[in-house]
Amino acid sequence: MRLDRFLSNTGLLSRKEAAKAGKDGRITVNGEIVRRVDGHINEHTDVVCLDGEQIGYHQFDYVWLNKPTGYVSATEDGRLPCVTELLPPPLDKRGLFPCGRLDRDTVGLVLLTNDGQLSHTLLSPKKHVQKEYRFTCEPPLPVGAEEKFSAGMTIDGDERCKPALLVCDEGRAGGVITLTEGKYHQIKRMVEACGSRVITLERISFAGIPLDPALARGEIRAATEEEIERLRHATD
Repeated sequence: MRLDRFLSNTGLLSRKEAAKAGKDGRITVNGEIVRRVDGHINEHTDVVCLDGEQIGYHQFDYVWLNKPTGYVSATEDGRLPCVTELLPPPLDKRGLFPCGRLDRDTVGLVLLTNDGQLSHTLLSPKKHVQKEYRFTCEPPLPVGAEEKFSAGMTIDGDERCKPALLVCDEGRAGGVITLTEGKYHQIKRMVEACGSRVITLERISFAGIPLDPALARGEIRAATEEEIERLRHATD
């Protein structure tokens, strides 16, 4: 890989900035100052440093966000702020995007990544990757709503949903719903089909990985190696 491409892929420097940093003697490869950044390196074995700090190479990024309200799950919108605007540098230059969508007013766990293949696999309806949501509603859900969810209900007259798991709280004014698909406003529409209305909605788990209780609303953290492996095997 060309050195300037390596540096730009990290998000630390643009290619133009990398060229200037090289001329200024700020870049070393295996301990030697490299002033031209158009040469090739082995990104897996060569030790590249910028201002004395080693730069680790990884092809993809996997980041968990505890999504706040008011943000849309997109990379650009034109009207509303996007979840990618919550990424700090240099992650904001790494081409991350949300894996799946949460409504503007839905909060909770979102995976941000630049691994397009994994994202496509995790979102494939054929893979049955589970997503869990905690909700509140009014009025309380009627007795028998659980059976409607588990049977795979029809919403808006003709749109069929796959079977889903509904576990109601005591009082039936909320609970947890587990889905294996992601239709437009699906949970809100399913709850409405049972005669109620969603008041709050939070994703609490994705592909079997729970929302980190230490992750405050609006904060991000890198996925652990164990979590990345679980994501890769979630569709096995």
